[in-house]
Amino acid sequence: MIPKLISSVLLFFMLTTMFAQFHNPKNLPFTWKTDTINRSVDLSEIQIVLPKGSFPSLDTPKFVNKAEGLKMFFAKEPVIAVVINGVAKAYSLNILTMHEIANDELEGTPILVTYCPLCNSGIVYNRVINHHGQTEILEFEASGMLRNSDMVMLDRKTETLWQQLMGTAIVGTYNKIELDIVPSIIISVEDFFKRYPNGKMLSKKTGFVDAEKNYGYNPYKKYDEKENPIQHFFNSDKVDKRLPAMERIVDIESNGNYKVYSFTSVAKKGVINDTFKTSNVVLFYKSGVISILDENDISTSKDVGSVTVFNANVDGILLIFKKKNNVFIDLQTKSKWDITGKCYSGKLKGKQLQIMPHGNHFAFAWFAFNPNSEIYKE
Repeated sequence: MIPKLISSVLLFFMLTTMFAQFHNPKNLPFTWKTDTINRSVDLSEIQIVLPKGSFPSLDTPKFVNKAEGLKMFFAKEPVIAVVINGVAKAYSLNILTMHEIANDELEGTPILVTYCPLCNSGIVYNRVINHHGQTEILEFEASGMLRNSDMVMLDRKTETLWQQLMGTAIVGTYNKIELDIVPSIIISVEDFFKRYPNGKMLSKKTGFVDAEKNYGYNPYKKYDEKENPIQHFFNSDKVDKRLPAMERIVDIESNGNYKVYSFTSVAKKGVINDTFKTSNVVLFYKSGVISILDENDISTSKDVGSVTVFNANVDGILLIFKKKNNVFIDLQTKSKWDITGKCYSGKLKGKQLQIMPHGNHFAFAWFAFNPNSEIYKE
């Protein structure tokens, strides 16, 4: 009896000590059931910002068709577009600002659509993992915690903590397991339905009445015009100086190595043809996508454009592209392509460039997790 009591006291002391290591400036009650002993980061790097459940995830998302979508959203609003087996869905970044996570399924694939407004980081993952040889399908929600200003997610099965920007478990039962990225692009509502007329758009009728009132509203006014991120979530002294902190970037990966491209560079050239490790890539830039982190009324926000990233090989042939009169053209066949990588005119009409797995982020956030990333230079 006494040894069991001692063990219980020791366990309670250990867990209490662990919980105390989290950065918790508001002294919020710790209600997470995370196995904090199993971790790969220092708990003090994780800041408890809000109670668990503060951001309701979208677990049974509803969708609208083109006709309804074009009425419900304005043309230049940014969405994360995902396509599997030719079936397309799009998720408004503005709606995701209020929820941060959508657990969904597309063509039999369980997908996790994520957006962290503080890092402007929009990424889609596969919700299926392999744990000790067993396949598991997880559901996620925002934990209410941040690390390097980036959302920390949790899975509902074990309440393991996952880093949104990297898709990696950092504290808990699934520590060090990585989610697979599902290729996606961020484009406008108009471009989504132009390319995918039968596509489905996440509806504003989510069932969360309080959140529905705020769709179309940005709570982070002029956030992307600041020199640095919000100070009490990220120490500005740690900002990597190689790019402006709030510069929008996209990343590509090859065998654990990363390269990033700034929106400024891609916008200046219109098209970037590049090689990274063993990959031949092409990046397209198009204006006509607004920032949802500018004005409170996002319909009046500035145009920041869209950058999409593709494998430049088609049927074993490496294509080189240019942009002329706002049209993407390959030099080999003079065929014309759109921002989604679809050829709509010319010898290659009907061909689709393969989307390179990538994410959209602010530079400060990306470099906080990947300081050794190569930066594209003209």
